[in-house]
Amino acid sequence: MATLVMKFGGASLAEPENFEKIAEIVLMRAQEYERIVVVVSAMGNTTDKLLELGRKVHPHPPRREQDMLISAGERISMALLAMALLAKGKEAISFTGSQSGIITSTEHSEARIMDVRPFRLLPHLEAGTVVIVAGFQGVSAKGEITTLGRGGSDTTAVALGVALGADQVEFYKDVAGVYAEDPKKNPDAPIYLKLSYEDAYDLMQKGAKVLHSRCVSLAFKNKLPLHVRPFSDLGLSGTWIGDGSKVGVPVYEHQD
Repeated sequence: MATLVMKFGGASLAEPENFEKIAEIVLMRAQEYERIVVVVSAMGNTTDKLLELGRKVHPHPPRREQDMLISAGERISMALLAMALLAKGKEAISFTGSQSGIITSTEHSEARIMDVRPFRLLPHLEAGTVVIVAGFQGVSAKGEITTLGRGGSDTTAVALGVALGADQVEFYKDVAGVYAEDPKKNPDAPIYLKLSYEDAYDLMQKGAKVLHSRCVSLAFKNKLPLHVRPFSDLGLSGTWIGDGSKVGVPVYEHQD
């Protein structure tokens, strides 16, 4: 079955009315793909606000409790997007990272993905229901809620794409694609229509913030195509990353 993973970041989720637009984009892609998973970040600066809230209660919050606190941001987004899709008559269901089978190492606030066991997602996907997953979080082998650190939601999307044998992962951003320079600083910066995994990884390592190098590395290991697209103008081609030749056995972050 044709499978697509879509990832929406905090900028595209900044306002409540944006959920309706995202739902429309998902419905459009559902005309082409039989199975769709949507990975969401927290709305706007919700994570920063939660971190600030925690520091008001404890000057140096214990990492376990901080993970419990900030993982709530993505859970808000996933529930709201499910509601937006249901309001449009499309069956949708939301899952936390742990419910989705994102198994991580034990380090709080900087966990790495060890395995993905998406057993709970599969019946819904096969029934044509849109599955929405909270990015940036998982559960350790000890049963503790963990967060994945910087780039965590992008990495969640790629890991799910690997586990589900997705055709590609689409990232919806507030820029038109991957540029040679920051287009917000240099409006004349050239955009890349296609990049190899190696070149994309180098750009991210040098400071490009469109994707995190972790997710590019994971996609490279598994030869999973990535497509960076502008949230505001779907008519633009965006940037393709990778060559599309998949490998057979999934490889995750713990094997770095």
